[in-house]
Amino acid sequence: MKTYKNIYQEIISLENLFLAYKKARKGKTKKDYVKEFERDLENNLIILHEELKNKNYTPKPLKTFILRDPKTRKISKSNFRDRVVHHALVRIIEPIFDKTFIDSNCAGRKRKGTLFAINKFNLFFRKVTKNYSSKGYCFKADIKHYFQEVDHDVLLEIIKRKIKDEKVIWLINQIIKRERRGTIDY
Repeated sequence: MKTYKNIYQEIISLENLFLAYKKARKGKTKKDYVKEFERDLENNLIILHEELKNKNYTPKPLKTFILRDPKTRKISKSNFRDRVVHHALVRIIEPIFDKTFIDSNCAGRKRKGTLFAINKFNLFFRKVTKNYSSKGYCFKADIKHYFQEVDHDVLLEIIKRKIKDEKVIWLINQIIKRERRGTIDY
């Protein structure tokens, strides 16, 4: 199995942080928190870079709110600067893990949107029903509070099999620990 070392510098590079910022702001350019971050964009990215470089980055508490669309859900939202860090991390490690997922996993993956999922479902359904000549069944499920309930230590061990860069593991752990620290309701 291929492992990855020395990728932390790539994650925290100013270029990657800038690209991550652009991804984090997509569709949110009119939001006050984005405008505030952009007022001193260069300095904010340098501060993030320095905090990450010196390993004194600490994510801010999550803000939670209730969304009713159509079912009631509790949503936890990261501070914008933390979302920039998330995107910076994902930009580098997503390609490492994406190729290990089964092809029909469409959850939040590039080029695996709704149309891909529908086409994949139709392919499976035709196969199961012998081209619609017999009955077929579909089981739809959602794991309630998955991220809160998943064993984070087990998740970290799975990540460590591929990522051998201790600084990257430290960063992932910072993000996971923030979830454990709790949230601010508003």
